[in-house]
Amino acid sequence: MNNILPHQGLRSVVAIIGDTNSGKSLLINKLTGQDVSIVSDVKGTTTDAVSKGYELIGFGAISFYDTAGFNDDSELGQKRVKATKKVIYKSDLVLVVVGKDGLSNELKKEIDELKQKDIPYIMVYNFMDEIEYKKETDGIMISAKTGENIELLRDEIIKKLKNIVVEPPLIADKISQGDVVVLVTPIDEAAPKGRLIMPQVQTIREVLDSNGIAIITKENKIDETLKKLKDKPSFVITDSQVVKKVSETVDEDIKLTTFSTLFARYKGDFKVLYEGANKLDDLKDGDKILIAEGCAHRVTCNDIGRVKIPNMIRNYSKKELVFDVVSGADFKDNLDEYALVIHCGGCMLNRMEIIRRIHECVRAKTKITNYGMLISKIQGVFDRVVKDLI
Repeated sequence: MNNILPHQGLRSVVAIIGDTNSGKSLLINKLTGQDVSIVSDVKGTTTDAVSKGYELIGFGAISFYDTAGFNDDSELGQKRVKATKKVIYKSDLVLVVVGKDGLSNELKKEIDELKQKDIPYIMVYNFMDEIEYKKETDGIMISAKTGENIELLRDEIIKKLKNIVVEPPLIADKISQGDVVVLVTPIDEAAPKGRLIMPQVQTIREVLDSNGIAIITKENKIDETLKKLKDKPSFVITDSQVVKKVSETVDEDIKLTTFSTLFARYKGDFKVLYEGANKLDDLKDGDKILIAEGCAHRVTCNDIGRVKIPNMIRNYSKKELVFDVVSGADFKDNLDEYALVIHCGGCMLNRMEIIRRIHECVRAKTKITNYGMLISKIQGVFDRVVKDLI
């Protein structure tokens, strides 16, 4: 069996939460068959969330997260709880572990939040070998210590995830067997050394899985590449930052889009992100814009999110605007103060986290789009890059 797990952005996320000493760490060890977390009777042993990539036979690749207990009211404990909430926010499924002391008020409040945010969860009642739960209890009774009913819990996790996790296509539904797809992949200072970025890799793989023909070239070789082809390609997919140049080279009768636009439909809500790009035409002086980066990285003088996009927007709108930036697992709670949120493509985040961020923006009545769609809008090629994907 191939034990190499996919990139974290492609894995489903299962968070294990509960009060201190409810057996969360023992449970993740039992589920994965490995000593992932330290098991101790001392309260607060688990501090930062601990993750473990795992191939769940019957479903696929997931990441289990062991988290700190909710009923730690110390100052440090509250910081740990805040970190736990970030993990919950990106989870496809949450296991709520109940220990010998039952549910604390803090955990009851968290369960109410799971319901309010429509985050799927399974109640897991631990220590069935030591205590007797009421029959009307809704959930699965287990013993993480003896392993009793662990297989039953695994089956329930698989069943839930199969109903929850949706993986829309990137490009497979838009091409046919034998179609030639040209992928334009610039190699600049932001490109990772020795490899391609995840959206490019995923798109290549999906073209191949669709029995298409993938041709990869750089932006300064696109004209030469097209001339060498016997027939016109079915699709040209390019990096957003060179979309204007590529669009001027590629004939209008050839379908053209960007990797980031594909990711808008693969990881997000395409209609909402599409509408968000048009907010550029309605910006006013003093509007606040939030740039959301999915990963932490070294900021360069030509950083796409922190430098290039703000400058592009200022030049396009001719307005005095205020820009804030968040990165990684951080996201703003006060979204209603922003006129627009501009999110990266989300290749480092799982789909559920992107969807929840979009839904939070919708609830706050704040428009949201992603890097690539916004750049295409500014470059005047927005209609062309989205028309074949709507």
